[in-house]
Amino acid sequence: MSDAINGDLSVRVVVETARMEWVSSPSGSVWRKRVHLVGPPESGQVTSVVRYEPTSRFPAHDHPEGEEILVLEGVFSDEHGDWPAGTYLLNPEGFRHAPSSEPGCLLFVKLRQFPGRERRHVVVDTHGLDWQRSSIPGVAQKALYQQAGFQDAMRLERWDAQTDLGTITYERGAELFVLAGGFADDAGAYSAGCWMRLPAGSEYHPRSADGCNIVHQDGWPAVPTGGRRLTPIRAPMSSGQAEALWGRGSRP
Repeated sequence: MSDAINGDLSVRVVVETARMEWVSSPSGSVWRKRVHLVGPPESGQVTSVVRYEPTSRFPAHDHPEGEEILVLEGVFSDEHGDWPAGTYLLNPEGFRHAPSSEPGCLLFVKLRQFPGRERRHVVVDTHGLDWQRSSIPGVAQKALYQQAGFQDAMRLERWDAQTDLGTITYERGAELFVLAGGFADDAGAYSAGCWMRLPAGSEYHPRSADGCNIVHQDGWPAVPTGGRRLTPIRAPMSSGQAEALWGRGSRP
C-alpha cells in the first residue's frame, strides 16, 4: 500500500506544522508531523517533524537512500553517540542504527531522499560553526552539507531584521523550514515551524521584518535576479570537532 502527502514536486507547498496534530508512530512513544510522503506509510520517502518522548527507543534498522536529521531540542542518541540540539546528521545509504532518546527530543527528519552510497557520513555541531556572510546583504549562513556529484546542498541561514532578499530564482527547487522568527513573501507570512517547498524554476521575493533563522535546502546554486549568486560556503567539521562529537557519550 502506498500513500502521498504533498507528493507532487511541481507544486508549491506551505505547511504550518505548529497547527498540525501529532500522529503516533508504530513505536508508540515517537510522534510525528508529516509534511511530505511518497510511497508506503512506514517505508516511503518522508519529511517530518518528529518528537521522541523520554526513554523512547526504536529497533535497529537500515536507511535505504539515506537519512537527514537536524536535532531541534533535547538529545537524540544511537549506538554511535549522543547528539544534542544543534547537531546535523546525514546518514547515507547503508547506514544502520538503533535510535533512542533518554531525555526526549524534537527533530526535523528527511528519509529516502539522499540516494548514493558515495555520500559521506556527516556530523556537524552547528553551534561550533561561525556565521559566514553570504552574497546577499543581511543574510548569514552555516554550511551543513554539499558534496561533489550531488545537486543538493543544505545550510542554516540567519536573516537580519528588515532584510529584503530581492527576487530569488531556484533553478532546481528549494525547501525551507523556519526555526525561529518569521518572514513573508508576496503570497503570505511564515512563522516558526513552517515548512515550504518551492518547485524547480520558482521565483519568490522574501523579506523579514524582525529577522529569522531557517534550514534551507536547494539544488545549488540559487541565483537572485540581477546576477547576485548565493553560493553556499563550504565549512567542513574539523578533526577536533569530529573527535569531540564522536567521543561524546559513545557506546560500544
